[in-house]
Parts: sequence; structure tokens; C-alpha cells
Amino acid sequence: MGIRAVVWDIDDTLFDYTGTDRAAALRHFEAEGLLSRFPGPDAAVRRWREVMEVHYARFLAGETDFAGQRRDRARAFLGERLSDAEADAWFRRYRAHWRPADGLFPDVLPALASLTPGYRHGLLSNSDTAHQELKLRAMGIRDRFEVLLCSDQVGHAKPAPEAFLAVCDAMDLPPRAVAYIGDRPDIDAAAADAAGLHGIWLDRAGGSAAAAAVAVAALRRISGLADLPGLLADLARATR
Repeated sequence: MGIRAVVWDIDDTLFDYTGTDRAAALRHFEAEGLLSRFPGPDAAVRRWREVMEVHYARFLAGETDFAGQRRDRARAFLGERLSDAEADAWFRRYRAHWRPADGLFPDVLPALASLTPGYRHGLLSNSDTAHQELKLRAMGIRDRFEVLLCSDQVGHAKPAPEAFLAVCDAMDLPPRAVAYIGDRPDIDAAAADAAGLHGIWLDRAGGSAAAAAVAVAALRRISGLADLPGLLADLARATR
């Protein structure tokens, strides 16, 4: 059996999370009068990102829920003891600055068009299902994917093999018939390979800190989605 499906990561693969989050955060910090606390905008965004990484990791580990990690991010960033209602309100004001419809990478639609109907498509994300559903619908691409699985419903987060095997099961395909593409060399490409799928690293940024943790030379690597059809064709020939 050759490759029958492509399963996609979402954030920083299909959707420009890093760029969208930076723009929204800076608009929010300015509206809240918070930028004066930092040496400059980059420092403010860097602190926001540090807080996110800490508390989002707690969500992925099952130590808190999706709403809880949002509240804790607001408290940690502000350094204040906010009530749940206060933290929720602050985070809602931040989210009001998001523009997800503008975050779709320009190479996504051409890639999907070139790969359909030759391949089935699914999604696997370390996130909250309802949150990702809203984002995908705002970008107008939800109906292009037959399956969306997120760590909150699976009970496992990437790089756990159970996460990858769950999406294969949902598509009724063996791992060897599925390619997985994501922006992280470690928790996406290498982890998918380890689970028996064909992992592909979408290296949009030209390398990352995560690359130091894996043997990137052994990974399938592309710099943009225009290269994906050719790579999948090569994989198909190699797996016949």
C-alpha cells in the first residue's frame, strides 16, 4: 500500500500562528498600556511567548484545561493575582485583536488543490478541538479535511506515538499509508517517523532551536508547500 493520506499540523504549518500572535499581542499590549513595562515591543512579545510555553505545556501534560492555561498566562504575564473572571476578560480582550482569517499561509490552498483528490487529508494538533475548529472555519478550509483530532480529545499530545496512531485509526489507514507534515522537526517529523508514518518537516524559517534536538539530516525536509507534491511522489515510488 502506498501513501493514501496526508495529515497536517495546523499552527505554523497551515496557519501563521507566530506572526498572527505577535501582531495581536502587540495591539493588545498597546491598548492595555502595557508596553511601557518593557524595554521594547520585542521584549514584551518574548515574555508573552515564554509565559505561553510554560502554561501551554501544563495543558498538554493534563495539569490544567485549555481555559485554565489561558488564565494562568494572563496572571503570569501581568504578575497579578487575577480572579478567573478577570483573567478570562483580559484574555478575551487579547483574542479580540486576533485576525485568523488573515493567517492562512499563501502556499496552503495551491498545495491542497494539487494534492486533491489524489490524497485524503486529516489534521492532528496539540490543541483544543473547539478552538481549532473555529480557526479553520475562519480561514475557510475546515471542509478540506475529513478528520480533525486534537490532544484534548485524544488524551495524548505529540510526540507521543498514540497521537499519531489515533489519527491513522480515525482515517482507517495503517501508519505506513500516511504522511504527516508539520513545522517542528522533533515533535512532528521525527515523532511521526517513530510512530511508523512518513514524517515531513516543513522548515519555513530555515532552521529552528528544536532542530538541535534531532538528527535533522535524516529527516524529510521542505522549505515550502510547493515542494510537497514532488516529495510525496518520490515517497510513493519508494514505497511501492
